[in-house]
Amino acid sequence: MAGALNAVITGLRSRWMMAVSSFFILSFAGSTYIFGLYSQAIKVSLMYDQKDIDMLAFFKDLGLNVGILAGLINEISCPWVVLGMGSVMNLGGYIMIWLSVTGRIAKPLKWQMFMYQLIGGSSMTFINTGVIVTCVKNFPRGRGLVIGLLKGFVGLSGAIITQIYLATNTDDSSFLICLAATLPTTVVLVFMALIRPIKKYPKDENEIRNFYVFLVMALVLAGFLMVFILLENRLKLPITVVRLFAVITILTIFVPLLVVIRSELQKSQLNEVATFSDMERSKADQFSREMTANGAQSQTADPSTAVSDAEKKEVPNEEETKSESKWPVRGQDHTVLQALMSLDFWVLFVATTCGLGSTITAIDNMGQIGKSLQYPKNSISTFVSLLSIWNFLGRVGSGSISEILVQKYSIPRPFLLSLVLAIACVGHLLIAFGLPGSIYVASILIGMCFGAQWPLMFSIISELFGLRHFAILYNIGQSSSPLGSYLFSVRVAGYLYDRRAKAENVGKNNTLDDLMCVGRRCFCTTFLIMAALSMVGCAVAGVLVYRTRQFYKQDIYRKFNSESKEDNKG
Repeated sequence: MAGALNAVITGLRSRWMMAVSSFFILSFAGSTYIFGLYSQAIKVSLMYDQKDIDMLAFFKDLGLNVGILAGLINEISCPWVVLGMGSVMNLGGYIMIWLSVTGRIAKPLKWQMFMYQLIGGSSMTFINTGVIVTCVKNFPRGRGLVIGLLKGFVGLSGAIITQIYLATNTDDSSFLICLAATLPTTVVLVFMALIRPIKKYPKDENEIRNFYVFLVMALVLAGFLMVFILLENRLKLPITVVRLFAVITILTIFVPLLVVIRSELQKSQLNEVATFSDMERSKADQFSREMTANGAQSQTADPSTAVSDAEKKEVPNEEETKSESKWPVRGQDHTVLQALMSLDFWVLFVATTCGLGSTITAIDNMGQIGKSLQYPKNSISTFVSLLSIWNFLGRVGSGSISEILVQKYSIPRPFLLSLVLAIACVGHLLIAFGLPGSIYVASILIGMCFGAQWPLMFSIISELFGLRHFAILYNIGQSSSPLGSYLFSVRVAGYLYDRRAKAENVGKNNTLDDLMCVGRRCFCTTFLIMAALSMVGCAVAGVLVYRTRQFYKQDIYRKFNSESKEDNKG
């Protein structure tokens, strides 16, 4: 009993408890992902038109993806500071939206609503930065798998909050805004003290195995959510069933705690055995030192030997001298300026701008695509749900698969990024040609490819440019998403759709907002362009594969393995 209690207390301060706390925080941090569910309440209550709602969505995405400030604060402070700021921003931004929608305060000006949404969206970048950067630094040897899991839980968070909302059995969409303001904030405040960097830790042989256990748990949760979402779209389920499902969902999220307890119990048992062995070993070492004392004294008495040993300690390694005197090589810690002046960084940035921008264009227009192809409402809801679940599977899948390819076969991680963009091209072509039923396959492919790019991009940045300034580089890298969204979704897809809709409604007395395009031609040109952009991104990622092929042939985690050995000796 005492051993179990000690294991629990020690576990609260361990890396594993930190990782599990990260899963908890990100599982409830999906306020930005449920915008589509409460946007209608804003539209009706504040009498906004569709352009105003689209502008709100833009500020949400801007806050969600531009987090350089969060990275800078994380560099000079502790993770709990960044998380605390994120929780306050989430509460402040969404509670002001809720007060505005429910009429508890005077109707705000539009620019004020945009700022509320920007603040609420920005909270996600603070929470992501504090959690993901800390986890990668604490688990550097499996960063692809770690990032994939964390981004996967972020992807599921919107569905989890939605299920909790449905369990309340209320038709008031404004309550969902209140839930988005309070639930993520509460969870962050409860667990943020456990999110901390652990600089020295022994190598854990079960590290990868534990993360695969977490992966299986996440896949079970995702499958559970997918089945229930599909049932909800097809059937009218009793509220008791919905509430039971919500309880099971929350309990499933807390299952990883069992892994922490088991890991600490095993560690405490091993420590007891090691303590007894150390006592026996210390006696043998003391006898050995006494036997060699005379020989050691005579050796140090030789001045030539002493000078030689001193010189050996003072002479640095030739490779270290070379790397310190010149520009840092791949894998070493870069400054932010050095990373931004690296061709590798901008090759990756261009590839992800093409990849993320084209897939976001498909995701943002998926409902409109379904309407133009005249799919029924239930079918549109079904493939939108499939897109969300496969987004999660893409995140966790790319992280784990790329980690296996890197560690076992020395295949460059950018190779998987190039492959993902080639698959995304197929999804875009399926939308462009509008074949019967192809939209279901396209939603799966595009959802998977969109999710897969995030862990790959962040892992590549951390591997090529080091972890010292990962918080800032992480946020600069993800700014490729809003850039691609603006260029391809707003400037290309929106323009081409409106032009086609105007052409089809010539002579009709419709306003611009009422224009509707029906048929395959509505998005054909747009997604032929998106397919071409995906292939450009694939080719650019191929350039990065070629440039980094020698780097990935070596043991890229050698530095962290040697640090663990030194900690074990100490």
